Amino acid sequence: MSNIPILFEDGEALVIDKPGGLPIERPRKGGPSLEDHLEQLRLGFQRDPVPVHRIDTDTSGCLLLARNPKALKRFAKAFEDRLVGKRYLGILAGVPAEQEGTIELSLSKISSAEKGWRMIAAKKGKPSITHWRVLAETEGLALVEFRPETGRTHQIRVHCQAGLGIPLLGDPVYGEGKGARRTMLHAAAIVIPRDGKPPVEASAPLPADFAALGFGDG
Repeated sequence: MSNIPILFEDGEALVIDKPGGLPIERPRKGGPSLEDHLEQLRLGFQRDPVPVHRIDTDTSGCLLLARNPKALKRFAKAFEDRLVGKRYLGILAGVPAEQEGTIELSLSKISSAEKGWRMIAAKKGKPSITHWRVLAETEGLALVEFRPETGRTHQIRVHCQAGLGIPLLGDPVYGEGKGARRTMLHAAAIVIPRDGKPPVEASAPLPADFAALGFGDG
């Protein structure tokens, strides 16, 4: 059995609770990745399940895997058509002035020799929308729920830094990388609609490093 928790399973789909710090694809420099677990995640099927979407290496929580090529195609289209419901929880390295709101900032990718690539807010970028609300506050930190409408690379991380003016705790790219061993973002729930079948629905409990900072299950 795989040591990665399975949150949902049927003939078409698996939703796993990806540990924070585990990359989906093998890093260029080598090391552990989700690929090491795919054979165990067959669960009696003949082929490895395939990740349908991406979440950052540091991000923990719900990741959808398709168990056959037809399902992969259908699920990928659901993401493309923005039909997938996603709920994230993150810890901000500060407390925002407002309790809730919507961030609309277009995002663009830039690259430099010294810093590598990153995403920035740019008028000519791809439109990106994130709804957010504060769930709890403790010791100068805030637990925030994010519901992204779009699924851009690093969307929530940039929207925190550029939209709220407060980066996610531990974010080494868009923040100071302090206060936590990883960027504190968790894919808490996902819902994927299906024609003629109940939706794929899963939720992932808050990980231990969130609880260690004083936040129970959101």
